Amino acid sequence: MTARLREIPYNYTSFSDREIVIRLLGADNWAVLDKLRSERVTGRSARMLYEVLGDIWVVQRNPYLEDDLLANRERRDALVEALRHRLREVEKRRVETEKDDPERSAKVKVLVQAAHQAVDRFAAHFGETLDLRRKVLRVLGKHTRRDNICFDGLSRVSHVTDATDWRVEYPFVVLTPDTEEEIGPLVRGCIEAGLTIIPRGGGTGYTGGAVPLTPYSAVINTEKLIDIGPVEETVLPGHSAPYSTIRTSAGVVTERVAEAAAAAGRVFAVDPTSASASCIGGNVAMNAGGKKAVLWGTALDNLAWWKMVTPDGQWLEVERLDHNFGKIHEQETVRFRLRRADPAGKSLGEELLTLPGAACRKVGLGKDVTDKFLGGLPGVQKEGTDGIIVAARWVLHQMPPVTRTVCLEFFGQVREAVPAIVEITDWFKPGAPGHAAGVQLAGLEHLDERYVKAVGYTTKAKRHGRPKMVLIGDIVGHDEAAVMRAASEVIRMTNARGAEGFIAVSPEQRKKFWLDRSRTAAISKHTNAFKVNEDVVIPLPRMGDYCDGIERINIELSIRNKLALCGALAQYLAGELPLDKGDANISSAELIGDRREAALNYVEAVRLRWEWLLDNLDTPLAEAEGRFPQYGVVAGELTNRAEQPALFHRLQDYSVRVSWKQELKPRLEKIFSGVVFQPVLAGIQAVHRQVLRGRVFVALHMHAGDGNVHTNIPVNSDDYQMLQTANQAVDRIMALARSLGGVISGEHGIGITKLDYLTEEEMAPFRAYKQRVDPEGRFNRGKLMPGGNLDRAYTPSFNLMGHESLIMEQTDVGEIAHDIKDCLRCGKCKPVCSTHVPRANLLYSPRNKILGTSLLIEAFLYEEQTRRGISLQHFDEFNDVADHCTICHRCEKPCPVDIDFGDVTIAMRNFLREQGKTRFNPGKAAAMAFLTLKDPATIKLMRTAMMSWGFKAQRLAHTIAKGIGLVRETRKAPPATLGALTVKTQVIHFLNRPMPGNLPKRTSRGLLDIEDDTVIPVIRNPRKTTEESDAVFYFPGCGSERLFSQVGLATQAMLYEVGATTVLPPGYLCCGYPQTAAGEEDKGQKITTDNRVLFHRVANTLNYLDIKTVIVSCGTCMDQLQKYQFEKIFPGCRLLDIHEYLLEKGVKLEGVQGTRYMYHDPCHTPMKTYAPLKVANDLMGQPVPLSDRCCGDAGSFAYARPDIATQVKFRKQQEIERVASELRGDGFAGEVKILTSCPACLQGLSRYDDDAGTKADYIVVEMARHLLGENWMADYVAKANRGGIERVLL
Repeated sequence: MTARLREIPYNYTSFSDREIVIRLLGADNWAVLDKLRSERVTGRSARMLYEVLGDIWVVQRNPYLEDDLLANRERRDALVEALRHRLREVEKRRVETEKDDPERSAKVKVLVQAAHQAVDRFAAHFGETLDLRRKVLRVLGKHTRRDNICFDGLSRVSHVTDATDWRVEYPFVVLTPDTEEEIGPLVRGCIEAGLTIIPRGGGTGYTGGAVPLTPYSAVINTEKLIDIGPVEETVLPGHSAPYSTIRTSAGVVTERVAEAAAAAGRVFAVDPTSASASCIGGNVAMNAGGKKAVLWGTALDNLAWWKMVTPDGQWLEVERLDHNFGKIHEQETVRFRLRRADPAGKSLGEELLTLPGAACRKVGLGKDVTDKFLGGLPGVQKEGTDGIIVAARWVLHQMPPVTRTVCLEFFGQVREAVPAIVEITDWFKPGAPGHAAGVQLAGLEHLDERYVKAVGYTTKAKRHGRPKMVLIGDIVGHDEAAVMRAASEVIRMTNARGAEGFIAVSPEQRKKFWLDRSRTAAISKHTNAFKVNEDVVIPLPRMGDYCDGIERINIELSIRNKLALCGALAQYLAGELPLDKGDANISSAELIGDRREAALNYVEAVRLRWEWLLDNLDTPLAEAEGRFPQYGVVAGELTNRAEQPALFHRLQDYSVRVSWKQELKPRLEKIFSGVVFQPVLAGIQAVHRQVLRGRVFVALHMHAGDGNVHTNIPVNSDDYQMLQTANQAVDRIMALARSLGGVISGEHGIGITKLDYLTEEEMAPFRAYKQRVDPEGRFNRGKLMPGGNLDRAYTPSFNLMGHESLIMEQTDVGEIAHDIKDCLRCGKCKPVCSTHVPRANLLYSPRNKILGTSLLIEAFLYEEQTRRGISLQHFDEFNDVADHCTICHRCEKPCPVDIDFGDVTIAMRNFLREQGKTRFNPGKAAAMAFLTLKDPATIKLMRTAMMSWGFKAQRLAHTIAKGIGLVRETRKAPPATLGALTVKTQVIHFLNRPMPGNLPKRTSRGLLDIEDDTVIPVIRNPRKTTEESDAVFYFPGCGSERLFSQVGLATQAMLYEVGATTVLPPGYLCCGYPQTAAGEEDKGQKITTDNRVLFHRVANTLNYLDIKTVIVSCGTCMDQLQKYQFEKIFPGCRLLDIHEYLLEKGVKLEGVQGTRYMYHDPCHTPMKTYAPLKVANDLMGQPVPLSDRCCGDAGSFAYARPDIATQVKFRKQQEIERVASELRGDGFAGEVKILTSCPACLQGLSRYDDDAGTKADYIVVEMARHLLGENWMADYVAKANRGGIERVLL
């Protein structure tokens, strides 16, 4: 019996059976088992043993399963007993057959004993874990809030990996300290508890530097440490003149520092591609770089001072002396002052560290982070192995005022295009024309052909097809004419190499040029977001040789994949071929005839040709061409101008191709033509897809200015052989880089992915340093030490999940898994996510939720397959993830692979509803009921109960609660929101901000007497409406009609004022969005369908009106109505927000005195045609700054989860106060209003009025007040009721 690669069940990872057995039983036992696998007879004992290992393995790698067993003694005991029962059965069978084969029986006995020991360890682990958790809480609870000590599944899976998705062990606990001062005591507490400490920021690393290697680790997440100081002119040690600097805490996101610097007219030089998610602490620990490194170097070059906690729990401050404000290796001698202090801050003395500047990186290279020792300099480039960075001070630079961005598209041969990089960089070096003209190259980035395709690059040249290579660069200087001349010269230089160039002048156009560069992570989308990621640094003069070497590897990999295709096709064609016989009673052999033999012969001929090409790549071209006829090689025109051409160069320039489409597919289609053989062709296509899926290729993008090449290999993690092939390619790539005088890492570090490519001699200085400062491994135990490589690392694979699973096939779980499988873990979603507010104890970014969701799906799948029943706790955890989303959809835009976690959340809520596991929430239920009502009397009753009595009671309760200090703490430091909240907690959070008051007593329909759902109201101003006037269909929605009726009335009043004929829907209607977002898809779909049918009837009834515009005054209504296909209801119509419509009509305020405005753009902005902030500025007639972030109400969100809403509001309050302070910065003492264009946001924003001294209002309401008078509402109602309303029977 042939042993399969994966026989251990529940293994949805890149591990084969071999790695699992070695991990659980040891390498010696794997050797025994591997021998037995080839000898087994029935395989029953093997299957039982595999079941045991599969159960242990899945629980070990899934904290949700582990927590469920920790919380449920009965389930835990039942599982352990089931494991032991299986082993007893294996032993029983062994004893029964021992006499037949004593030698084999002895081997089985060894395995059973080892498995029993593994089960014993597994059973004991739960008690040990509970004891250690209690100890950790006792020790660390003295130094930080209980909420900051996290054992939950989401926290642990969020910190088990970084952007690589390599995993070794889950952290035992995750710590999220609130302040810098807490870190020292927490480090000492972890040491006392016996846990190794792993510093962690944004989790964007590409080498596994923050991946735990031991199960007893504490990850200290620094994302709450976001203090950022002002840009200051500081006199640094060794200087007399001040220089711009900025102090940042370790958790500050890199991009925030860049923004602060830019606001002061300065530049922060550290700008990795992960800048929107990476943190300052990680930048220091990894010595991060980026495109600006070509001018000012990496993190090391730009640090003036940093503070850290050392492995002995003491404070250490490192200060650079005599800073050269440039690249550190250009300074002859570099000096640092090290000051140490005890936990209380008492000085323990200082020392001076001196090292040659040239020793900081390999000579001739712009980047190099392979020297982990770095002269014994603490913190920098150490990857969190010698302490944790707490804060840093950076030097900031002055960017020349003129910037032009060039984009160069190369359509010729890559080997001829790559030297352009050297030509460009040389032109700007000292002594060269660019430098002489006072112009600098501030960045030069490269994308190869595969990246061009992956990022969806739009070709700017008017040629057909994608370019082979793209360069994007910034050219800066003080003289605009000189900069333009330099940009033109760069383009002229590259024109000779088959390039077309483009120059961007405006900031907006320059940003567009750089946009593609930010989406490079999309290279691995087709492999479910997993790739082997390497970055090397190559001397620029050898860059062409490196690219040639990569092309050589790619050609070989491609041909080998094609040869595998030939083998798979031969196997398929030799087997039983499927035929479409119809009613014919003819044998398959007779139908196939000689087609099988013809196809096999042809495939074999092609295989021989391709094999000859692979074996003769280095054959001189003249010799190889002489044998082309023998193998049937068809060659085109040779465009590759290599000095000593070989057969490789023919393949490199595509003049000789190895092509399935051109060489195999057409002939096979001809052989098997006809309806009868369609199934055969379908099978051939399936074989091709399967083999092609395993094709490995190498893709390049680079910081071309300093030779830092990011060399990426996308891999399907479920394809074991593909992963091995990729690893072999990496071996060749690293050898190639070293052979060209390069190094194996320029900015990504070493971590666990590159350790094998550094020699013991190269690592010896660091390991001696580690032994001196941290002999017990208190920080990042095992990292950068022997054995700290990929041997024990695995990555999960969605592709291995659920082929046989009912829960995957019959529910939305399969769709959810499909929607999240491409996540790159890059963290670009974090800055825009409403539920990622670390300072408010809210760490539910889409990245983290996707990691958690994937494990919960695995838990569902495992428990369903074992038939032990899905734990109710997992449904609670699934509810928890689904609750932590406002469905704003903002995460989709920055995502390189277009994942919209809002849509995923809706699918999760639908799944929970279908399974009957949605948590009942009275607030949400009441809101949904109110929005769905249509009967006017019931709406009036419920509106009175909710808004007149309920809001008033809430405001009174808020006043009392605030007076006794009940809400102060939840607002100042919101607690964590893990799990279902208690009634008491819900009430406290619901009361911590007052609901709005002074709302209209009746709905807009009630005031106008148009509540009858059999009547279509048509409102027009008899004095202004003419036959040429616009006819508009206004859909007010729930928020503008039954909640904040002043919004609907103001919209109607302004339409009335501009002379438009306004058609309203008959009766009270909801758009269906609230139901859809709440997970009630069936109700939402029914409302949508009913409304569309109704609107068709309205259109038919009013066919005498030429309705060309559908108006909305709510963002969620806009989102839902975009699905209504209004162009089929009112032909030629468009959807427009009321404010956009007024802008088009030229309506705006002028000369408003005593009031200043800010604008809150809703998460669901209704303005889709024009830029919302521009609309607000134009309509209000004055500058209106943006107040960013979610208001925290998000429809029914604040009713359903007021505790999470409190966390979201924490961030919004800071933003409102900041903008209000800026508006009052010049001494302005008038009213500050925050305007919006969403009814739900109006409610949410009004709840901040007391905090920031602002007043919330709607743009159209504010315009009506100024343009129509303070009494505008009563005036409009009176005018409309005096002959302004036509009631048309439906």
